[in-house]
Amino acid sequence: MTLWTAKEAAEACGGRVSAHWEATGVSIDTRTLAPGDLFVALKAARDGHEFVAQALEKGAAAALVSRIPEGVDEDRLLLVDDVQAGLERLGIAARARTRAQVVAVTGSVGKTSTKEMLRCVLGAQGTVHAAEKSYNNHWGVPLTLARMPRDVDFAVIEIGMNHPGEIAPLSRMARPHVAMVTIVAPAHLAAFESLAGIAREKGAIFEGLEPGGTAVVNGDLEVSPILVEMAEARSAQVITFGEAAGNHHRITEVTVGDATTVAQGRAWRTPILFKVAVPGRHFAVNGLGVLAVAHALGLDRALAITALGQWQAGAGRGLREVILLDPVETHLTLELIDDAYNANPASLGAALEVLAGAHPKDGLGRVAHGRRIAYLGDMKELGQGEHDLHRAVAALPAMGCIDTVHCVGPLMRDLWQALPDEKRGHWTEDSAAMAERVRHDLDAGDVVLVKGSLSMALARVVDAIRKMGQVPAGGNG
Repeated sequence: MTLWTAKEAAEACGGRVSAHWEATGVSIDTRTLAPGDLFVALKAARDGHEFVAQALEKGAAAALVSRIPEGVDEDRLLLVDDVQAGLERLGIAARARTRAQVVAVTGSVGKTSTKEMLRCVLGAQGTVHAAEKSYNNHWGVPLTLARMPRDVDFAVIEIGMNHPGEIAPLSRMARPHVAMVTIVAPAHLAAFESLAGIAREKGAIFEGLEPGGTAVVNGDLEVSPILVEMAEARSAQVITFGEAAGNHHRITEVTVGDATTVAQGRAWRTPILFKVAVPGRHFAVNGLGVLAVAHALGLDRALAITALGQWQAGAGRGLREVILLDPVETHLTLELIDDAYNANPASLGAALEVLAGAHPKDGLGRVAHGRRIAYLGDMKELGQGEHDLHRAVAALPAMGCIDTVHCVGPLMRDLWQALPDEKRGHWTEDSAAMAERVRHDLDAGDVVLVKGSLSMALARVVDAIRKMGQVPAGGNG
């Protein structure tokens, strides 16, 4: 199905074309480009103009460029003054022509998993457009919008930030009918003076709300009043969710199991019972926020609750896998919790609670009892208090139930030194060195958490654990 014709794209971007073409998608990466895509030659680590010829050879319909690359036929180009600005205009035009109800999501923790919950819940009641990855920055948001078909029922736009002033323009681009804030926690403190400063940046998502729009806000936070005030300043209807008394949507009881989390509470002024197919109180709280979004959109409550129960965490974001260590003796397994995509104090605390509640299996391997083991990498962008925040992890209540903690990176050395001797595992400078050790450190019956900031590359540790065996069919918990 045609997404953009040459004429439509040129009008949207304020650019120039010299021939007719039709694009069925939009891409910024030749490695994932599909035939028929419009290739956008952004400048990042390298100038995308260097890859235009390759993109066209791979079947791109055309390329969005600010100059004509050597040896490339101008008939397959969309020329603009600035490629980034051209992509933004393309996204704005796509948003203007769609009939979709748009939901925007931000937060220090849980943006992407909440986006995927929304994809699942909204998808049970219509067609949904959302980015397949965590495309939430200055190019990710317009790219997600530019890829949006005009006839979808819902769109979910994830919006993130690293520095002040990033969220508001992205929200104005997305023009959401509903904007949700999952949590405000110590993350990116290097760029902000305080938690209140982070809250004000997150609350800027309400700047783009459509008239009569709804703000869905975590009401359990110290900074919740800041978020509510910013939403009300935009004349938004406010729905709060969480566990505290006074929230419009409230969880009153949470039961965390090995594979699911069941929550009870009140929403729509009536009692509710719902589950998410992954362990973690924080997943249940964000799930309640998703149900609040469904309520704001006027969707069917029963269908929303049923669909939420079918959502599962993705790779790097709490995905649980059973690793088969011996293809013959199939009882010899360990469980992996892959949460290696990102980390800050709030998300790390939540992940450690999940590990503390897991159930290792005794009597399977060379160690007499199954263990709860964590591989933790540095939490980045925490500012001047980063060393104290890493040391403080040792005092979290969940640590009392964890057997061994292995630490990766110079900041995690602070945690490693703060741990009691009986819990202190190995410390390594980088993930490659730690990945070499996992076969010696782990055994059948163990439950293993891997978590750290993306730049710490703890995916190497995850891969090393996976390579210890084979993942059984249907092995996700």
